[in-house]
Amino acid sequence: MTLQTQRIEFEATKKIYESATLVFHGVDGFDVYNISIPFIRDGKRYLFGRVERREEWARSWVRLFGETGQDAWTVVEDSMIYTLEDPYISEIGDELVLGGTHVQYQSGRYSTFFGYFFRGIDLHNLYYFTTGPNKMKDIRLVPLPDGKIGVFSRPRGAKTRSKYGSESMIGFTIVDRLEELTADVIENAPYIYGIFGEGEWGGVNQAYLLDSGKIGVIGHICYRGKDENGGEVKVYLNMAFVFDPATRESSDLQLIGSRSCYPPGPAKAPDLVDCVFTSGIVMRPDGKADLYSGIGDCQAGRITIDYPFAGHGCLV
Repeated sequence: MTLQTQRIEFEATKKIYESATLVFHGVDGFDVYNISIPFIRDGKRYLFGRVERREEWARSWVRLFGETGQDAWTVVEDSMIYTLEDPYISEIGDELVLGGTHVQYQSGRYSTFFGYFFRGIDLHNLYYFTTGPNKMKDIRLVPLPDGKIGVFSRPRGAKTRSKYGSESMIGFTIVDRLEELTADVIENAPYIYGIFGEGEWGGVNQAYLLDSGKIGVIGHICYRGKDENGGEVKVYLNMAFVFDPATRESSDLQLIGSRSCYPPGPAKAPDLVDCVFTSGIVMRPDGKADLYSGIGDCQAGRITIDYPFAGHGCLV
C-alpha cells in the first residue's frame, strides 16, 4: 500500500479529540515552530522553539519558553539563545540533552549543516558537547533499561536513494555513555529496513522506552505530492512505530496525524501547506496522548490522539 493510500485511509478513520494552535508570547514579529516536546524541569513546564521571521530562511534561533496557560507559552527572559533550528530534547539520567540543527555559511552563502548537542543538569546552563555527521538531521537519543543510550540516525540523499529507493533511512545503535556519542558512531549506525517506500523520506522525532523493553517511536514520514495547480507540495505526516532493540525489528507503523488534524493556518511557502513536522507525544491523565508538531514551518500545534503504542507496553 502506498503512503498516499495510507493517508486516504487515515483521513477517513482518524480520531482527533482536541486540536489547538499554540500561542507564544514575548517574541513579537517572529514565528515559533518545530518545537521540542514539553518537559518538566524544577517543577515547571517548558519547551524549546525555533524562532524565525516569516520571510527569512536558515536564520533562526532556539529559545526556551515556559507554560503560562492552556496552549500558551512565554519566552523565558535572559535564557540562553541557541543558533539552531528544530530543537529536540532527551532526558538521560539526571541530565537534559538539547539537540538541534546548526546551519553553516561561508562568505555569506549557505554551506552545510550539522546536528549540535548540548547537555547539563541545570536547564539554564547547558553546554555544547558533540556534533553529528555532516548534513544529517533527526538524530535522536533514548535511555535504555541497562543505563545505556539508544541512538537513532537519519542519513538522506542521492546515495541513499540510489541504493535503497527511499530518500532517507533510519539507523540505530547503542552507546554506553554520552561521551561516546560521536559523528562516526552516528554515521555507522546499522539501518532499520522497511520503514520508507520508494521516494519517501522521514525520521525519528522522539523515542520512548516502553516497559516491555521495546522503543516507541514518534516521527515523520513524507512524500512529494501535487497541489490543485500541479505545483509540488512536500507532504509531511505524523507517524509512529515500535522498534525492538533486541531483534532490530520494527512493527506497527501507522499514521497518527496530518495537516488537516490541526487548526487552519498559514504556511511559510506554498509547498509547505500540507506539512506537519512532528515533535512528539506527552501522556495525559485520561490515557490519551497530546501530539505536538510544527505546522507549515510557521506555527506549532497540539492534537489529542489515542495512545499509539497500545499492546506494546507503557511509557517508562
